[in-house]
Amino acid sequence: MFRKNAARPEPVWVRVATADEVPVGGLRAVSTDKGPLVLANVDGDIYALEDRCSHQDYPLSAGELEHDELECPFHGARFDVCTGRAVQLPAVTPVRSFRVEVRDGDVYVRLD
Repeated sequence: MFRKNAARPEPVWVRVATADEVPVGGLRAVSTDKGPLVLANVDGDIYALEDRCSHQDYPLSAGELEHDELECPFHGARFDVCTGRAVQLPAVTPVRSFRVEVRDGDVYVRLD
């Protein structure tokens, strides 16, 4: 049953790295309670994706970042790091993306 006035849970923001640990054009694997994530720095903006290729569950953090696309090194699938959308076969399913905030040099990811 839906309650019209039910309180929504507060967003869960977790500190996962410092901004310096994710250089422009670089990737960084991080662990969270929701599983591994990969951070990607595109021209100074940091994005977070589930660190799991939707094609065969390999870690995307082992891949290469080219502009705003992350290429899985195992089969060449590519994902838009801003949205998680699969942009090149063999992947057709997106990977989960997470909201990111940088506060005072620290990277926070919203996990809810």
